[in-house]
Amino acid sequence: MEITVDQMYNIENKGHDMGFLKKFMMENAGAAAVRRLIEKYGDVSSKKILIFVGMGNNGGDGLVMARHLSGYDANVTVKLLGSIEKIKTEESNWNWSILEKMPSVTLLTGDEIVFDFAPDIIIDGILGTGISGEIREPYASAINYINQTNCFKFAVDVPSGLDPQTGETANIVTKCDLTVTFHKMKQGIPKRKDLTGELFAEKIGIPREAEEGIL
Repeated sequence: MEITVDQMYNIENKGHDMGFLKKFMMENAGAAAVRRLIEKYGDVSSKKILIFVGMGNNGGDGLVMARHLSGYDANVTVKLLGSIEKIKTEESNWNWSILEKMPSVTLLTGDEIVFDFAPDIIIDGILGTGISGEIREPYASAINYINQTNCFKFAVDVPSGLDPQTGETANIVTKCDLTVTFHKMKQGIPKRKDLTGELFAEKIGIPREAEEGIL
């Protein structure tokens, strides 16, 4: 069953109000995404993994992935597209603060898109379901970097620049090999298999009862 972006938003809020906090949804989303990535890519130990994270909860999912991938002995670099103070949500801030205590993960911030290594895997946690209007810097440069780099590309929830409701794209959009979305498939995402690559919807523990009155 495919659902709208608004329905997903309302289901998340209802689940949160029931006590299944968004912090837990984020943890389960990141963990499920890593399991699917490893199933499709294979062993990630010593692989160079670059994770682009935006300021919202899509980025937060990427931060959870960083911690889990470090646990699989990957060589993880997180690039926050902006400054730490601009992280928008409590859940993302909480996950960033854990990574700050982990020397095994390299944390980079700011607008510059320059790296001294060639990644084996890039994870796109830049923009999620809240996309609107033209994509600006530094997000635009990050998306261009992803599209120009020859490696395996993974999208968290939706390729950045793809509207998960309509399937329309912004001025630029990432083209990925594998996309994992969460809870249920959003209506616009399957319309663009050329951008998503292989596509999965993973459960993240949201109670079925959170759907009542919404679906």
